[in-house]
Amino acid sequence: SKGKKVTASDNEPIVGEAAFVTDGNKEATEGSWLELGPGTQYVQIDLGAEHKVHAIVLWHYHGDPRVYKDVIVQLAGDKDFILDVKTVYNNDHDNSSGMGIGKDFEYFELNEGRLVNAKGAKGRFVRLYSNGSTSDDMNHYTEVDVYGMPAK
Repeated sequence: SKGKKVTASDNEPIVGEAAFVTDGNKEATEGSWLELGPGTQYVQIDLGAEHKVHAIVLWHYHGDPRVYKDVIVQLAGDKDFILDVKTVYNNDHDNSSGMGIGKDFEYFELNEGRLVNAKGAKGRFVRLYSNGSTSDDMNHYTEVDVYGMPAK
């Protein structure tokens, strides 16, 4: 997913730019992450064509220990996420983001990132949600790597 086009639900990020999410920089250094406002927010990656996705690795901000809330990872064939949406990770245990109760566990952000097994789900677009963290209400994205192959 390096260099792929990224959009975000917050059109005026507090810090950074959407392109940081696929620029290859996974460090938690000043100026290397995107910060979106409070509430449920997302970043969306356009893979350019439908892919069979095997794994997604995501890094929120990992400069200090924190747990991000309502982390939900989805794939879809359309950019509006209306048709054929596949949820491959959801740790929203109380449905506070309104996309269903998740069965995945919350986790501390680490510099190794969080591996999500997408199990070969197909989609052109990858959307990653969060709803603040144990540190504050802001939503941070440092990097997202998507591993897969073009679907044929």
